[in-house]
Amino acid sequence: MGSVPNLYYKQNRLKQLRAFCRAARLGSISMAAESLFLSQPAVSLQIQALEREFDTILFERRGPHIKLTPEGEALYKLADPLVEGVDKLHETFAARFGRLESGELNVAAGESTILYVLPDPLRRFAEVHPHIRIKLHNVTGRDGLAMLHRDEVDFAVGSMLEVPDGITYQPIVDYHPKLIAPLDHPLAQKTGPISLEDISPFGLILPPRHLSTWRMVDLVFRQHNVDYHVSLEAGGWEVIKKYVELGLGISIVTDVCLTGEEPLAAIPLDHYFPARSYGVVQRLGRHLSPQAKRFIHFMEQAYTGQPQVRDTELKT
Repeated sequence: MGSVPNLYYKQNRLKQLRAFCRAARLGSISMAAESLFLSQPAVSLQIQALEREFDTILFERRGPHIKLTPEGEALYKLADPLVEGVDKLHETFAARFGRLESGELNVAAGESTILYVLPDPLRRFAEVHPHIRIKLHNVTGRDGLAMLHRDEVDFAVGSMLEVPDGITYQPIVDYHPKLIAPLDHPLAQKTGPISLEDISPFGLILPPRHLSTWRMVDLVFRQHNVDYHVSLEAGGWEVIKKYVELGLGISIVTDVCLTGEEPLAAIPLDHYFPARSYGVVQRLGRHLSPQAKRFIHFMEQAYTGQPQVRDTELKT
């Protein structure tokens, strides 16, 4: 009879580790409870049970927020891939035998990425795996990172100038900077390279100030001690292209948004602005589902020409 409580305890270890990992990731007992559809006391009891077993303190408690202790960090690094592996066991098993026919894929991305970067790999993926449900979350970069940390998405796709702690970034495709102007604009008629001094007298149409495009434009003009002025602030490349076409200003864009069919002059600016990469953004240590791994392979194949990975290759 004395072994029954111990057996019961071991059978509940996965629940305890899952609650612990979710609390560690979200930094909050209440948020972990909400995401697991449990009560806050239930999550607290599961974490306390782990602390008793390991005879240590896993969290420093600071009001409503919690922070991992060094011992908690060690357990989290061990437990998180185990919990995710068990939770995705069915999908992983099916993928090993070429039966990646169901499940869900959650991807966070900004509007420009959804419009210009994802359509081709998404179309290819959906043709091969029509029964996998795909959810695209149209969010800003900041909100996408928050969703990654809360494990609400498998990964994000976008462009990163700086990679924060706890995040990995895998560039897949590069796009180049272009000045866009109406076809009858003086800069469209100019022969030879366009200089910042040439651009300076004309009003720029740029995305909102807090986004990376504005920051990059500001940095380059400041580095060369050239003045510039923004005549219109507008969100979304399609909006910006339309307003440039209407003659309300010129803009500096990444050619990810250019199809070549726009009635606009597109002038290279590589001598001033760096190419901009788009790629896969993940939470460090995240265990990717078979669906997520497969979609990333489709992205790589679409943009780098790498051979498409077969189902059997997911065994490795």
